[in-house]
Amino acid sequence: MSRPVSSIPLVVVPLVSLVLLCGSHPLQARGCIKGAAVGAVAGHLAGHHGVVGAVAGCAVGHHLAKKQQREELRQQRQLRQAPKAAPPAPPAPAAAAVIT
Repeated sequence: MSRPVSSIPLVVVPLVSLVLLCGSHPLQARGCIKGAAVGAVAGHLAGHHGVVGAVAGCAVGHHLAKKQQREELRQQRQLRQAPKAAPPAPPAPAAAAVIT
């Protein structure tokens, strides 16, 4: 008698392969490694789903890194576009003393 095939590996393996092969370039993988590590540990502790946790952690880590990068760029643009302070006005001439 044959054993029933579990559908989870049939979905997870191609998904992980796709993410690893086409997911992102090294320059765009910012945040993925740290997120994947945290996700793998969390997934393992939540019922031996380390691979699923790693994939989800990579996606979340990448999203958060992009969000932080956008915020930094926005702040840089604001600093560049901020109006420059007007130069201080020259001191007023001293009033002449009136002698009577």
